[in-house]
Amino acid sequence: MGARVGLFDAIRGEFIDIIEWTDSSRDTIVWRFPRHDNEIKMGAKLIVRESQTAVFVNEGQIADVYTPGTYTLQTQNMPILSTLKGWKYGFDSPFKAEVYFVTTRQFTDMKWGTANPVIVRDAEFGMVRLRAFGTFAAKVVDAAALLRELAGTDPQFRTEEVQEYLRQLVVSKLSTALATAGVPMLDLAGQQELLGTRLAGAISQELAPVGISLPKFVIENISLPPEVEQAIDTRSRMGIAGNLDQYTQFQAADAIGDAARNPGGAGEGIGLGVGMAMGQRIAAGLTPQAPAAPAAAPAPAPAPAVATPPPLPQPAQWFVGIGGTQQGPYDAAALAGLAGAGSLTRETLVWKDGMAAWQPAAQVPDLGGLFAAVPPPLPPQA
Repeated sequence: MGARVGLFDAIRGEFIDIIEWTDSSRDTIVWRFPRHDNEIKMGAKLIVRESQTAVFVNEGQIADVYTPGTYTLQTQNMPILSTLKGWKYGFDSPFKAEVYFVTTRQFTDMKWGTANPVIVRDAEFGMVRLRAFGTFAAKVVDAAALLRELAGTDPQFRTEEVQEYLRQLVVSKLSTALATAGVPMLDLAGQQELLGTRLAGAISQELAPVGISLPKFVIENISLPPEVEQAIDTRSRMGIAGNLDQYTQFQAADAIGDAARNPGGAGEGIGLGVGMAMGQRIAAGLTPQAPAAPAAAPAPAPAPAVATPPPLPQPAQWFVGIGGTQQGPYDAAALAGLAGAGSLTRETLVWKDGMAAWQPAAQVPDLGGLFAAVPPPLPPQA
């Protein structure tokens, strides 16, 4: 009797009664249930937890796919596998099949970065090399497609096996997105979220055939080359220097406030000095200025013993107005460089000593050679 009980226990041990997977690795995308030579008992329980999908594979062909829930495996709820096995009348015999659990939660620890700079064209700075880095989240949306196209028969398919493929795809799409975005270099920082959303949609569409999507794409930083950063710093300083009068008034008002918060001693002296300077400045502005008396003509110098040539003529010094800011002075060569870079156009206002007012560059005869001639319209055909 004891030998018979042992025999039945051994036979029962060859059958799999519960099929489930609890993931503790946090980086496993696909895990194959270790069936080995055991057979799955008809009527066994299949437990598919939230953020999981179970895929049954029979002889290399994907059969049934199960979403989260608890299932009792019967021929009624295994339609494709039942058809492949030929159980037309509900024959409840054990069967062999590979079971793959696919994680459908988001993997949020994916990082990306540009190993080589991305070259984009900017209207203001010309050709610019950009570097960028950030993170993204990947998620399996079609378990069957993932098994067919990427995981295959890998018993434990991890994120590290697909991360490099995703990173290369991200960088290639980033180059296209930056090149076609039309966002000026100075506005890129404020457009990073919009670019990230656009890239997430484009990359998810590209990954649809392999069953993966990118629900989140984050651009943490876009770095400019040092020469562009220096140009931005120079422009900022020129913007401050372009309105020195307001800057001086701001400093004076700041000094008065500091003196008021520091009564006595040096604070009173500073406040008194600044107050007197401000009062003199206001009084000078209110008092009408008398015309200055003409300077007395200097006495004629004695004729030199040897004739001295006059000084060489100095090149004209030009000032230009770009973006509402006065810039310059520039000589003719510098103006040609601005015109070649597109910063100086026909409509740009220019001025030099001797001109009564600012004029568009196209209306100044001395600057006509900086712009290509525009032919007149063709005469009408007879």
